[in-house]
Amino acid sequence: MLEKDLALVEGAIKEYYFNHFDLVHIPQNITQREFGYQKINGGMIRHIAIKDSKELHLLLMKETPSDVYCSNAYYSFPSMPMSEKDWQGADLIFDIDAKDLALPCRNDHSISICTECHNANPGKQVACTKCGSAKSEVVSVTCKNCIDESKKEVKKLVRILGEDFGIKDAVEVYFSGNEGFHIRVTNKSYEMLGSQERADLVDYIMFNGVIPETFGIRKQNNSKSTLPEMGELGWRGRVAANLFGSKTKMPKISRQIILDGYSAFQVKLDGMRQTIGARVDPKVTMDIHRIFRLEGSINSKSGLVKLKCENIDEFDPFLDACLIGEETVDVIANCPVQIKLKNKKYGPYANERKSVPKYAAVYMICKGLASTV
Repeated sequence: MLEKDLALVEGAIKEYYFNHFDLVHIPQNITQREFGYQKINGGMIRHIAIKDSKELHLLLMKETPSDVYCSNAYYSFPSMPMSEKDWQGADLIFDIDAKDLALPCRNDHSISICTECHNANPGKQVACTKCGSAKSEVVSVTCKNCIDESKKEVKKLVRILGEDFGIKDAVEVYFSGNEGFHIRVTNKSYEMLGSQERADLVDYIMFNGVIPETFGIRKQNNSKSTLPEMGELGWRGRVAANLFGSKTKMPKISRQIILDGYSAFQVKLDGMRQTIGARVDPKVTMDIHRIFRLEGSINSKSGLVKLKCENIDEFDPFLDACLIGEETVDVIANCPVQIKLKNKKYGPYANERKSVPKYAAVYMICKGLASTV
């Protein structure tokens, strides 16, 4: 990032932490957590121990980090090297990101930024339209559909955690600050799960590895198959609802499923995975030493805030999580797609000088789509 852009973004971040430190989440057992941070144009600094909220606030104001992280794990010695930390357990965490959902809208708001001439090309270009270089970085200007589809996955996950595991009150949902949502479970029953147990839990939640026998279909003697009933608990009930839709359709559809046989039913189950399973990032949940973006902190990929969602249906990240100041900033904007922030539209711009609110300037600069004048 250019020095003039760095000055603007770091100034906006410092102003945010000065005015909104009350939004920064102070995690449980803060003295047992490992903290880390990054600065723009810098690497990761981690293995930091924080004793209280005052020390955390001082770090944010002194270092002006672009991104702040906190471990989901608890340690006896959080500032020591990993082999000496003495792991004591970890919160259960999940990451749902729009980029992992294979949404058809992605290409419409993806932008290829040429690493040679810095020209912004709409879509995932093979070659830069200005200089012809094939070297580029792809950024995404997240759209409402991306957020809406991510919300659907969050609601599926929360429902499965509540219905199948009895985890309800300990589930916290946060907008990640960019393209999705983070979910944290603070329940002592799950703190001591190792990586493999968490991987098994993810497979269950994602509806991975399912076999027809679980739902009453046999390889041999298929006439004695017993399909799940509408209203059953857990996955059997969800599969029944997906298969039949209503009780009146059960007899006819059941006969056809049994007639089609085992292999056809396996294909049908595999096809249900994205519909009824919650699509989470398995690597995040499995990692019992991960440092996770701190709740209430700025995400440098967008300038938006990782913010708690009290009501996910009503939550609008482009309004609620857009907390950078509104002073006017002059930028040269090269943004080939439209951006909507705080119910106002910006762009498309083609190397144009524009006066925009600071929050819009920071968003475009973080995406590599603008530079200050």
